[in-house]
Amino acid sequence: MPHVIVKLWPGKSEEQKRRLADAMSKDVMNILNYGEESVSVAIEELSSKSWAEKVYKPDILDNSDKLYKKPGYTM
Repeated sequence: MPHVIVKLWPGKSEEQKRRLADAMSKDVMNILNYGEESVSVAIEELSSKSWAEKVYKPDILDNSDKLYKKPGYTM
């Protein structure tokens, strides 16, 4: 705990995904004061055709009250 899931379109290299997972892990550890043994990061690739059904509607539109960063908006 915590476990972070990143959902994105295919096409990023394994190097990019490793760098992203590493950066996110470090930020989670630093900001939330967790040790490395407590943090995990998963990356799920979904096609652009399934994005609306599998990500946008259930994770973004239907859960907008839980989003700390909304698409298209700066923080």
